[in-house]
Amino acid sequence: MNPKRFLTLLALTCLVLFSFWLPANAAPSSQIQQYATPTAGADGRIIYIVQPGDTCLKVSLINNIPIDQLRALNKNLDADCTLIEGQQLLIGIVGPALATFTPGPSPTPLPPTVTPTPFNGTTEVCVLLFDDQNGDALRQETEPTLAGGAVSVTETNGKYSATQNTAINPDPAAYQGVCFKDVPEGNYNISVAIPPNYNATMDLTYRLDVKAGDRAFIDFGAQSTETTITQDTPEDTGGNSTLTIMGVIGVILLVAGVGLGWYASRMGRPESKLSGGSNLYNKK
Repeated sequence: MNPKRFLTLLALTCLVLFSFWLPANAAPSSQIQQYATPTAGADGRIIYIVQPGDTCLKVSLINNIPIDQLRALNKNLDADCTLIEGQQLLIGIVGPALATFTPGPSPTPLPPTVTPTPFNGTTEVCVLLFDDQNGDALRQETEPTLAGGAVSVTETNGKYSATQNTAINPDPAAYQGVCFKDVPEGNYNISVAIPPNYNATMDLTYRLDVKAGDRAFIDFGAQSTETTITQDTPEDTGGNSTLTIMGVIGVILLVAGVGLGWYASRMGRPESKLSGGSNLYNKK
């Protein structure tokens, strides 16, 4: 046998045996991305932290809210709805039925936050009245509390009724409002009277059902009438000057149209032709 052919055959045989000896590598198992549903904070707001690769559509789908509502809750989003990793998005709020007086869809009403407390046989109800400076019916961290208002908690069957006045707290982030302690469980009507020179930005009554050991937090908002008047007063946009300019432009276009029509009529009129000279007969 030719030595070259023998060496080639030997090398191929070794490669085949070595391939059978190597163990097959199992394909790595795919990992399913886990998504943790955001929970409400102490102030009742539900915050979502933007992850790498997130878009407004993806955030709306995984949190089950429309994109329009996501934009309404986060007014700082630009026209392209650009998101930045680590950005905080407000996707909901836990509180009474909300009503907004600004254009756009109204936030979806959510029930108040209810957390277990060590009370035995009674409940605690805390009501916060805040200055809704931007009128969006959602309390921002920078919006202070309002003094001069009144809060009433009344059981529907008349077993319990109490009233407290609202006040301003130097630490709005930690302030939970006026709290009614040792309230018996049952169905209650919560109502708020706002200070003078303020307009309500949401319903000022709320129906609450609490059980023993629960603790409820409810927010109500009101906006200063001075802020409302400033926002509603139209600015002088120079409407009369605009109308005058448009009138002049209309007259110029009308005159130009008449001139073009006259010129077109002149161009389309046939010209008369004469053959020969002025004499029709030639005399000999």
